[in-house]
Amino acid sequence: MHNDHFSRHAQQVLTVTRGQDPGHGPGSDPSIARSWLRCLEDYHLDPALTMAPTVLEHGRLLESRERMQQVLHIAGSEMNNLHQQLSGAGHAVLLTDARGVILNCVTAPAERQVFERAGLWLGADWSEACEGTNGIGTCLVERQSLTIHRDEHFRGRHTGLTCSASPVFDPYGELLAVLDVSSAREAVSRQSQFHTMALVNLSAKMIESCYFLRHFEKHWLLRFHLQAESVGLFSEGLLAFDGEGRICALNQSALNLLGQARGGLLGQPVEAFFECSLDQLLGRASANATASWPLRTRDGRKLFAALRGQPLSVPAPMAKPEAPRLPGICLGDAALQSDFRKALKVFERDVPLLIRGETGCGKEAFAKAVHQASLRTSKPFVALNCAAIPENLIESELFGYRGGSFTGALKEGMRGKLQQADGGTLFLDEIGDMPFALQTRLLRVLEDRIVVPIGGAAQAVDVRIISATHRDLIERVRAGSFREDLYYRLNGLEVALPALRDRTDKAQLLDFILGQESEGQPVNLDMAAREALLAYAWPGNVRQLRMVLRTLVALAENGRVVEADLPVNVRLPSPAPCMPANTSPLEEAERKTLLSALEQHRWHITRTAEQLAVSRNTLYRKLRKYGVVASKRNDE
Repeated sequence: MHNDHFSRHAQQVLTVTRGQDPGHGPGSDPSIARSWLRCLEDYHLDPALTMAPTVLEHGRLLESRERMQQVLHIAGSEMNNLHQQLSGAGHAVLLTDARGVILNCVTAPAERQVFERAGLWLGADWSEACEGTNGIGTCLVERQSLTIHRDEHFRGRHTGLTCSASPVFDPYGELLAVLDVSSAREAVSRQSQFHTMALVNLSAKMIESCYFLRHFEKHWLLRFHLQAESVGLFSEGLLAFDGEGRICALNQSALNLLGQARGGLLGQPVEAFFECSLDQLLGRASANATASWPLRTRDGRKLFAALRGQPLSVPAPMAKPEAPRLPGICLGDAALQSDFRKALKVFERDVPLLIRGETGCGKEAFAKAVHQASLRTSKPFVALNCAAIPENLIESELFGYRGGSFTGALKEGMRGKLQQADGGTLFLDEIGDMPFALQTRLLRVLEDRIVVPIGGAAQAVDVRIISATHRDLIERVRAGSFREDLYYRLNGLEVALPALRDRTDKAQLLDFILGQESEGQPVNLDMAAREALLAYAWPGNVRQLRMVLRTLVALAENGRVVEADLPVNVRLPSPAPCMPANTSPLEEAERKTLLSALEQHRWHITRTAEQLAVSRNTLYRKLRKYGVVASKRNDE
């Protein structure tokens, strides 16, 4: 059956590449026909061949990830948000380097094998030269966003996939990466990919802009657009220049707005293109660059701009604060403020923190805020997601290795996360997913403060540990998948972060994140939209809220958001289940007791059951009886 399909597909490819009329089939798209022709004539590929993908050896993959470390860090949250926006199921969100090698993959754990069988492995080379026409490889060649749907793939073995890919460019216009969403579901139509492609484009632009801003953090950065309200959005022009006013880099939007080619701008004085002197321009600078002002080009076009940089004045000496400044993430939630103060106190005494909370509730943001408020703020904050890195890579990522210690290892070796965090803080996210064998080595490091890279000599490190998990580590200890001694070594102070639905400052948090995403530009939520956002249960917590607000800001017409602009699931949430009819006063009292215990334990099923002295099955049965359904139960 498979052979027949591959033969028919190969015949279809040959028909198109010979210049015969493809009718309305996949080869009718000129870009697909061009790609198929390249695959045959330039790469000499066979569409019916079912060879396995080319995968980088371990050391080369680590080298590629190390080289792209900043991009991977920026893209990580965007990829998680994108996967969540696509409702997760049936999708893999991939990031490759400029060669088409997969460096990161976000998908549901239960679906990982499905995509691996399709060849979507970490380290797999999906360039056109290796895998023929596909979303990643063809995007690299065409240098534009595109969707490759099922039979449009060159190889017959890939015709079960639908891939939407968008290029990510560096500040110099060179291809930096490709962001791709792949689906292996048969029901996916080409029309359904319009929405997916729009989200992939938006996320790619976000990664591109964040990388530009991070790359030129110490330069003067001019942000501009035709409309004042668009300064700060992903469509803005970005122009970096040095202390002498010479242009260092521009993004594509800046080139489009100025009507110039990149080569004609680099190295030129910025004042040659705008109607103001360098001193006048620098006089407008501000550290946050939130307020825009009119700026004319030399050819008379009116733009609106903001300049990021330190104002040209000597800052007054800062007085030492008597108490730690509470980070923005705490806002008006008194319990969270109290937890932050406690966490900072024990962290300064080298007591490890364990942050527990649902996925997306801000565990890394809390950890970073503790680090930034501590005396280690000038030292590195290094994050490692134990669930996002394959088991065969995490040892090298955490402990590093000596050059030549295994086949494919870099000649100069690689410093692990523990060494990179020396003097600062190591944040171990999803610590509950760390492979059991590595838990012993981590425990030894925490006890001795000595790191032994793979194949290398022991090295002393000064590092403080903050770990986080959405799992119940005690349950994992009982199940034998997490070391009890490591649990007690990590759990110096446990901080339970509330889910977004439980925060008392939800309205303040909404305004705070909206201000961050709009970067100070006025965005007005009408009353109905605001009430819908506050009423929604937010199963994806703060991460989901941030992505929804980011999308709303990007799509807002004239800076206004109305209820109809909200995603359907936010605008029309599922109705809450009603109490069964004829409920007795005794049953109503039992239901209220259940709800009270669940809220007390933040909907943690195991702990609620223990408090009520019932089994988990009994608790679930009673929840069903009284129509109590949590939007996201924490029962792991």
